[in-house]
Parts: sequence; structure tokens; C-alpha cells
Amino acid sequence: SNGPKELTEEELQDLYAWIDKIPLSRPKRNITRDFSDGVMAAEVVKHFFPKLVDLHNYIPANSTQQKLSNWNLLNRKVFSKLNFLVPEETGRRIVLSTAGVIEPVLSALRDKIDKKLEHSAENDLEYYDHNNQDKHHAGFVIKLLLSFLLFHSKPQQTAQLYPNMDPALWLILQEKENAVLALQETVEILQMKVNRLEHLVHLKDTRIEDLIRHLETYKGKGKAQ
Repeated sequence: SNGPKELTEEELQDLYAWIDKIPLSRPKRNITRDFSDGVMAAEVVKHFFPKLVDLHNYIPANSTQQKLSNWNLLNRKVFSKLNFLVPEETGRRIVLSTAGVIEPVLSALRDKIDKKLEHSAENDLEYYDHNNQDKHHAGFVIKLLLSFLLFHSKPQQTAQLYPNMDPALWLILQEKENAVLALQETVEILQMKVNRLEHLVHLKDTRIEDLIRHLETYKGKGKAQ
């Protein structure tokens, strides 16, 4: 099929977890149906960029025509600003609640959202740097650190971004960044351990179900005799 590539099981779980964190107007029951009319896709973008989306433009719908109209409007007014587009054929399949079509689209949308978030944070920092004479301002340092936390920047970037920074402040930032990177690594390692344990639990569950099934079959045979 044309359109975005299919996702692995792990990527799917990751996507569902991301969507679960976003407050949406409908209870999440069936992602294919929930997202078919475009309203929840509009809500996802609005969650990250409130100014980008006029929610009242997107009408909850059962009719194919209205659903398509919602997706066309999203393409024109919202997705275009994220450098994203849902091809017409893909849109049609989403609207008809075709299984497996919406997930790759949401995953690609998520990437575009992350890129724009990263970009706007960098712009905020640039603005802050040029327009605030008080370089020692605590907010400035916190903002810088947050940007490193959020975007996994490598420590050497501070020097390139802020060539005129006070050396004492620069050193403090270097230390903080190194601490942040160390923490990130710890978090990643712990996350991997959690994933591995979840996988093991899943395998154990499957094995137990399997044994129970065998037992039932065995009991059934015993009764039959």
C-alpha cells in the first residue's frame, strides 16, 4: 500500500501510550473509528499548538462527506503549517475506518509535532538571548537547561549557540548539561529494563495460558472417556 510504512508492535505501543497522555473529548475505544472523522486528530495538534487549531471548524460526523471535509480542512489549515500532508487516498481509507491506516499517519504526525516543538523552543531561546541583557537571569538558565533536557542536545552545543556567554555561567551550564545527560542515560537504561521485564511477564502469561488450555483439553478428554 502507498502511504506511511506499517509500524512494529513496539512502535504501536509507543504511539498508543503517547495518545493516552493527550486529553481528548471522546473516550478512546477503537483508534480506527475514534479518529475516522478527523476531530480527534485536530484535538491532538491543538493540545501541542493551541493557536494552530480552531476546533469548532471540525464537526463530529458519521457521513463520509463530512469526514472527508474535516480531513481536507486539516490538511489545508493545520497540517500544512507542520509540513505534513495526509494523501487523498489515505484520507479516504481513514474515513472508511480501514484497519491499520490511521496509526502510521498519527506516528508521522507525531514526528512533525516533535520537530516543530523543538524548532519553536530553539526560537524562544534565540529571542531570549538577543533581547535580554541580563544573561545571569535564572529564567534564562532554566530555559536553556530545559531545552537540553527536552532535545537531548550534546554538551558542546552551548559554546556554539552562545559564543558571548559569560565564562562562569558557561561552566555552570556545562556541569548541569553533563548531569542532565547522565540522568537521561540512567532513565533510558531503566526504561529498557522495564521494557524487558514487561516482555518477560508477557511471555510468562502466554505460557500460563498455554498450559491452562492444555489442561482444559486434557480434562475434556478424560471426561469423554
